[in-house]
Amino acid sequence: MGDDVITAAVAGRVALARRRRPLTRPGRTGEGALVRAAQQGSEAAVEELFARHWSAAYRAALLVTGDRAAAEDIAQEAFLSALRALPSFDARRPLRPWLHRIVVNRAIDFARARTLRNEVATEAAAESAAPATVEQPAVGDDIAAALLRLGPEQRAVVVLRYLLEFTPGEIGAILGLPRGTVNSRLRRGLDTLGDTIDEDRRDERA
Repeated sequence: MGDDVITAAVAGRVALARRRRPLTRPGRTGEGALVRAAQQGSEAAVEELFARHWSAAYRAALLVTGDRAAAEDIAQEAFLSALRALPSFDARRPLRPWLHRIVVNRAIDFARARTLRNEVATEAAAESAAPATVEQPAVGDDIAAALLRLGPEQRAVVVLRYLLEFTPGEIGAILGLPRGTVNSRLRRGLDTLGDTIDEDRRDERA
């Protein structure tokens, strides 16, 4: 598939998402069949794959980075990277974990770089964790703000496990971590998240 077809398909879908129009309702075609069609150059298959996976990819990037503009860029670049690599992708494998590996690792890299630059996330970044067209459950302001106070690595595992519902084994594959490390980061992340939310609520009542 040529880069012009890939870029046009992804850019068009991002433009629709930005204008907050409803995304195409996922069809009944199996994902493996869609991947094979996309590998053969079908723009319709690319658009259907985008419709199925854009919302979760964008949301994952937003929850890890806390930055809407960066999340959109990361999700779009991840789709472009994934689609360019489709010719070598095994269509028997699920696409979602593979795509999220690209998205989340890029989002972690962005968050790390921002931390090194000592940038502070704005209140706007702690708003709803997804645009109106995203169908996944919304994240409350208190949770979104508390997530941004976790380190990027802890934030990523919490987002993947509890907001995107990946298993610890899948998270380990996405992040290239042993399962024990994933579970350890989950425990520490949840403890820190709970303490932060409790502290913020006490401050509000004071």
